[in-house]
Amino acid sequence: GTSRGSWETLPGIRSTAEASEVAQPCSCAQGLATGSESSKHKREPTVLRAKAPSFWPRKAARAARGCSWRSRCHSEPEGKRQGPVTGARQGRSRLQPDAPWCGHCKALAPEYAKAAAKLRAEGSEIRLAKVDATEESELAQQFGVRGYPTIKFFRNGDRAAPREYTAGREADDIVSWLKKRTGPAATTLTDVAAAEALVDSNEVAVIGFFKDLTSEAAKEFLLAAESVDDIPFGISSSDDVFSKYQLSKDGVVLFKKFDEGRNNFEGDLTKDNLLNFIKSNQLPLVIEFTEQTAPKIFGGEIKTHILLFLPKSVSDYQGKLDNFKSAAGSFKGKILFIFIDSDHSDNQRILEFFGLKKEECPAVRLITLEEEMTKYKPESDDLTADKIREFCNKFLEGKIKPHLMSQDLPEDWDKQPVKVLVGKNFEEVAFDENKNVFVEFYAPWCGHCKQLAPIWDKLGETYRDHENIVIAKMDSTANEVEAVKIHSFPTLKFFPAGSGRNVIDYNGERTLEGFKKFLESGGQDGAAADDDLEDLETDEETDLEEGDDEQKIQKDEL
Repeated sequence: GTSRGSWETLPGIRSTAEASEVAQPCSCAQGLATGSESSKHKREPTVLRAKAPSFWPRKAARAARGCSWRSRCHSEPEGKRQGPVTGARQGRSRLQPDAPWCGHCKALAPEYAKAAAKLRAEGSEIRLAKVDATEESELAQQFGVRGYPTIKFFRNGDRAAPREYTAGREADDIVSWLKKRTGPAATTLTDVAAAEALVDSNEVAVIGFFKDLTSEAAKEFLLAAESVDDIPFGISSSDDVFSKYQLSKDGVVLFKKFDEGRNNFEGDLTKDNLLNFIKSNQLPLVIEFTEQTAPKIFGGEIKTHILLFLPKSVSDYQGKLDNFKSAAGSFKGKILFIFIDSDHSDNQRILEFFGLKKEECPAVRLITLEEEMTKYKPESDDLTADKIREFCNKFLEGKIKPHLMSQDLPEDWDKQPVKVLVGKNFEEVAFDENKNVFVEFYAPWCGHCKQLAPIWDKLGETYRDHENIVIAKMDSTANEVEAVKIHSFPTLKFFPAGSGRNVIDYNGERTLEGFKKFLESGGQDGAAADDDLEDLETDEETDLEEGDDEQKIQKDEL
């Protein structure tokens, strides 16, 4: 039941399937060695940058890489830099590398145990195991573990190429994924009892009804089944099964324990058409965001999400949720409708990312999860079904402009050595053709930013009376600008004078002397090379915010 453990048989995997989980404790990433201007600590992406609190973008980025099924702890106590491994064996085994301090590992542990018990009760040859990666660091390194928990699938003793687990964190998800990997893509249902068992025991199940199981349509169905990890498939040619589910000819039915209960496939039966049908119908019309549903939300192909921020304590809670659900039916397969409890403490960073406060909820926002996340805000605060439908239709027609957050401009924004930028004055100041502007993009909660603050203030004092150099800062948790996308904190960018609207990223030492050399060289000494920028774009190792207590760090990176 605990996340601590070791898989003693891993060094000599038996010829059965095993899955294993690796886990390890979380800790905030280390900041600057000191906050003094004399510090010579050169910035390293994995050490000195805290990721922006944009849960939605980070989840989407992981989804694009196929690993959005889980939130991992990407940072750990100094000296314990290794990752989780989980595994299964069956001739296969599933190994779970974990860490005793890891909140995600602790959350997974009971579901992992349930999955193991379920497989054992069914007489499966699959075995589940776990590894404490804080003690088995060489093992974790050997299998490329970078975060906790990690789950890997070992088959027939093959240590060279274990398969990484990519589905959800609940017991049924684990079992379904393993069965797909160790058996046929679709279970042959020879009688009504087998069909009922499949439908009754799963939240979502797909059954193909074919009089001839060798037909081209049946082959397309099986190809689709092989492409879906998280939903069980069945196939049947039994007349009794056809009759039970009211089918008189070949067809495919998606059964689910929500909304309308079942969806019958219509159209040309091809693999791609079936996958589109499943994508459109496998999720509820409205899905509540939780740690358990996150993999389905971010791992799917629908990259446009509309979010209803609604406190469950509000008087007309059910009515507002019903309005949202009523609008959702018109956009199946196009826009994912998501409900977020705005009162829940775990969701406060999501509100912050969308520029919302608890007292402003209920509220609706829309976001697209493309290469750069783009947010949209309805013109009206009216949450009727008609208004929500109108908002979605206008978005799909390209008639809505992105919503960019901005604080009000302080009256004294330019009275201090370090000028204060907000969304409303950023363009005017940063792209002033007669000024060289050096900007720190920060987050109030970021420990690295707090350590940089006194050095940045001294830099402002140094150039306070300079005729064409401006030192500025902007709170990027409350302000957004179209010209600059911020993914981590602090980010330092230089906007040289001229009409070219050029932007130079700073990648040198975060010291007063380092900054001065950069500015006196016209943005050359300390500028980020192209490969440095690529490293910063792809770095996922510091998703934690300095200053959060350990319990909060162990929760999902919101």
